[in-house]
Amino acid sequence: MTQGNDASQVPQHGASPYAATGSLKGKTIIMSGGSRGIGLAIATKAARDGANIVLLAKTGEPHPKLEGTVFTAAEQLVAAGGQALPLVGDVRNDDDVAAAVSAAVERFGGIDVVINNASAIDLSRTDAVDMKRYDLMQDINVRGTFLLSKLALPALLDSGSGHILTLSPPLNLDPKWAGMHLAYTMAKYGMSLTTLGLAEEFKDRGVSVNSLWPCTLIDTAAIRNMPGGGQMVKAARGPEIMADAAHAILTGANLSGGTKTTGNFHTDEDVLRAAGVDDFSPYSLGAPEDQLVRDIFL
Repeated sequence: MTQGNDASQVPQHGASPYAATGSLKGKTIIMSGGSRGIGLAIATKAARDGANIVLLAKTGEPHPKLEGTVFTAAEQLVAAGGQALPLVGDVRNDDDVAAAVSAAVERFGGIDVVINNASAIDLSRTDAVDMKRYDLMQDINVRGTFLLSKLALPALLDSGSGHILTLSPPLNLDPKWAGMHLAYTMAKYGMSLTTLGLAEEFKDRGVSVNSLWPCTLIDTAAIRNMPGGGQMVKAARGPEIMADAAHAILTGANLSGGTKTTGNFHTDEDVLRAAGVDDFSPYSLGAPEDQLVRDIFL
């Protein structure tokens, strides 16, 4: 990271270098989480196309440290040009998820896309991790992803072009990642195994299932609120890169040249390169590309 840069010297995120060739206009997306961060960026990108977005998130009241609620997020999506249905609920709760799926179908006539965005993180090592945090990560990351995908499947099958996109990493079995933070690694890989299994199970039934993961640290409020987070994000990219990559996947922009449409573990860079992007610097907060913080699991 370059030294001596204060906040005023760090460029704002530049104009997107991604030129969309498809649209999500009229598509209905149900997303877990999404009141802020990467999820909200993905939803906002879809809303600009005129998509319908159902947000299922716990944040109905303002958080003392994190900006945004499911209701302020919905206002942003409508302002961007989409339609939004904000629902306060917990992806760990079967009834909340079932009600959200039913509400999406009732309000918008079906579901075309599921985005499993909600996730909990704790990078503690095994001897230090609290078992309540372990359970939280398993319940939100693994069970929540499985549950929302499972309950939305009838609507996705009816869509004729259903898609499940989960924000989880490639299944990298290098022992390094299990050894660094086993509890979190198991939880994130559980999400990725859901992608692997559902893609195989539904490969001949018209539902695509893929995962997406960033190559670098992404600037979010959650990272900024970590100890030293304000400095860390100077070597990060903005969440817009994930929004553009998700858009490319969901509109098929990266699937030329014979790439299979399901069972992929995409990274944002690979997707956007295939969509014609060759300069990622507009997504950066100012650090040179070779000094960005690389993400885990890669």
